[in-house]
Amino acid sequence: QVHLVESGGGSVQAGGSLRLSCSVPIATYPGNCVAWFRQPPGGKREQVASISIHGGTAYHGASVKGRFTISLDKAKSTVYLQMNTLKPEDTALYYCAAGVRYIDRDDFCLDRALDEYYDWGQGTQVTVSS
Repeated sequence: QVHLVESGGGSVQAGGSLRLSCSVPIATYPGNCVAWFRQPPGGKREQVASISIHGGTAYHGASVKGRFTISLDKAKSTVYLQMNTLKPEDTALYYCAAGVRYIDRDDFCLDRALDEYYDWGQGTQVTVSS
């Protein structure tokens, strides 16, 4: 089990920006994908973005596409989630997760099941005021 650590959460007004960071051993990680999930108060956990460890192929959920960007820096062993033009509905606990054992299709990091991610961070709170 690999322990992931998120940072960068906080409170911001609507329209503002935040950048979340996730420390993960990209070079040696025994999996293929890193993803960001979020869980709003009283809501379900959902994927917001994912990226391939191998080549940087990235995917973004429809609700955040054009506003959020996932990226990775192998040299710093860090995955980022840049969040721009934040909205109140973006308020949630954000989790970094890593996993996906099998490369079974070309878009192998797209919309994988929750239980395919087997290493998780503790979560970092993002609160966007109206």
